[in-house]
Amino acid sequence: MSTNTDVSLSLYDEGQGSKFIRKAREAPFVPIGMAGFAAIIAYGLYKLKNGGNTKMSLHLIHMHVVAQGFVAGAMTLGMGYAMYKEFWTKPKP
Repeated sequence: MSTNTDVSLSLYDEGQGSKFIRKAREAPFVPIGMAGFAAIIAYGLYKLKNGGNTKMSLHLIHMHVVAQGFVAGAMTLGMGYAMYKEFWTKPKP
């Protein structure tokens, strides 16, 4: 009774950096969405600190909607890219 534990244990030996790079290659729009979300949040915090006369709740709602829209757009583009790779670039048998 031999078990194939070498293959299953090799996935656990993967470091966080190499795992992130592997996942980014599989789905390139995920890091783009994460970076865009972080940039929008940073911009929102900057505008909140140096901002003018807008109410805090209105500012937070606007930033929430913009960040959510960016992430949803990146996910949509990622799905479109995955569908393109799956259905149109595969060689026909």
